[in-house]
Amino acid sequence: MLRSLDIRDILIIERLELDFGAGLNVLTGETGAGKSILLDCLGFVLGWRGRAELVRQGADQGEVTAVFDLPKAHPARAVLETAGLPVGDELILRRVNARDGRKTAWINDRRASGDVLRQVSESLVELHGQQDDGGLLNERGHRALLDAFAEHPGLLIATRSAWKARASAQRQLDVARADLEAVRSEEDFLRHAVKEFDDLDPKPGEEAALDAQRRLMQGAARIREDVARGLSALGPEGAEGMMRDADRWLQGAADRAEGKLDAPLIALERAIVELGEAAQGVEEALEALDFDPRALEACEERLFAIRALARKHGVLADDLSDFAEALREKLEALDAGAEGIEDLEVELARAGAEFERASADLTKAREKAAKRLDAAMAGELAPLKMERAVFETHISPGDPGPDGRDAVAFTVATNPGAPAGPLNKIASGGELSRFLLALKVVLSRGADALTLIFDEIDRGVGGATADAVGRRLAQLAEEAQVLVVTHSPQVAARGAVHFRVAKSVSDGMTTSEVRALGTGERTDEIARMISGAEVTDVARAAAQSLLAG
Repeated sequence: MLRSLDIRDILIIERLELDFGAGLNVLTGETGAGKSILLDCLGFVLGWRGRAELVRQGADQGEVTAVFDLPKAHPARAVLETAGLPVGDELILRRVNARDGRKTAWINDRRASGDVLRQVSESLVELHGQQDDGGLLNERGHRALLDAFAEHPGLLIATRSAWKARASAQRQLDVARADLEAVRSEEDFLRHAVKEFDDLDPKPGEEAALDAQRRLMQGAARIREDVARGLSALGPEGAEGMMRDADRWLQGAADRAEGKLDAPLIALERAIVELGEAAQGVEEALEALDFDPRALEACEERLFAIRALARKHGVLADDLSDFAEALREKLEALDAGAEGIEDLEVELARAGAEFERASADLTKAREKAAKRLDAAMAGELAPLKMERAVFETHISPGDPGPDGRDAVAFTVATNPGAPAGPLNKIASGGELSRFLLALKVVLSRGADALTLIFDEIDRGVGGATADAVGRRLAQLAEEAQVLVVTHSPQVAARGAVHFRVAKSVSDGMTTSEVRALGTGERTDEIARMISGAEVTDVARAAAQSLLAG
């Protein structure tokens, strides 16, 4: 609920403090007194689009402060929490307009952006007038209004959930198809490359082992001849034979040498043993160096093939095995891709069928709610002297989405047999005002969180019709705070709080003033609205009758 409005140096208002009440608040005054300026000021502090130049002439800046009471469950609390702003039972909005055009906003004494300010204001105030293009006249919002009237949140939740599942299945199918198409574009390469790897079958560490083996075989060819000569020099035809001959000769002479050859013979025996070990080792080495030249050729061919494959794919030789595995996985994905896409297509069809079922249930519920809404509107239009008008909620197939596949539009025909059409194209100014009021009364459930503002919505009506408008506004005000700018005495008499807007000129400066009226002042103001500039006793009596109900 809007509790107070403080305006300083805005347009023709120098300083104004207003305290609003619950229920129906009415603002009256002569034409041009400045009633619309109050709405401009309220719109400014709420972040609405409005006049570019607001600062009062001679002032450096203009400022508007609005104070709202926030119940515990008010939707504005969630907006404030999301924006990281202080939340309490009181909400203070303040906005300043500097002379150079700069505008600055605060919410609960914290700087706030225009976007956040507008999000908060959408949960606080709703404006209705004859050119209500952003409200009930906006066809894009009619489906949501019908759903709110129907009160079928379970069907909406089911439809949104089904749409989400359908959209998810579609995304997965699209990704799978794109991936498969990308893999198919390199299918020939993959099959050829995988065959190359399968044929060669490189192993991690094999390149280093082959390189070492190749170098060993290349070196063996150069040293084998020298090793063979060395073995020959050590063998029976060489050192071993000569040492055995020396041992035989010395053994024959040892008996006659009186022990002088004992030690040399022992040393010679050791030398013969070690020489034999040396010869055996050289022989084993020679055998190791003995290889088939074709083995060197085969080693080199495989080594060069591994290195060429690594260069071809731009990887290290030791990484060829992992790279080959990745290619095999891609090829397997290609081979299994068609089957996977078939599964995803089945899932998409299942999700699509579930969405169609949920949206069909929602459509049936909307059609039933539309009939109830049309009947309720007929009941509201009759007291407003529009019993011959026809209001119809038109439901037609629309683009599928999270809220189903229905397009909803409110249409009217003002006279029997006349073609139906959109509210703002068919109804005249006065008719449009009454259509909007009736629609708002019917759709008012849950509006208690909002302050509803009606700007001269009773224009063009009078007498019993104006009285019916006043009664409907009062009825609406039983569930929500309502502010109405009116020229109708029948409407003004229904107000719980009555403000009079007046304009005065002092020292060549025009200013607008607003003040709350007491009981006697209300009688005079309503009498003025009835009779004009000269208030008569008859007008006062009529005003008292209206106030009496």
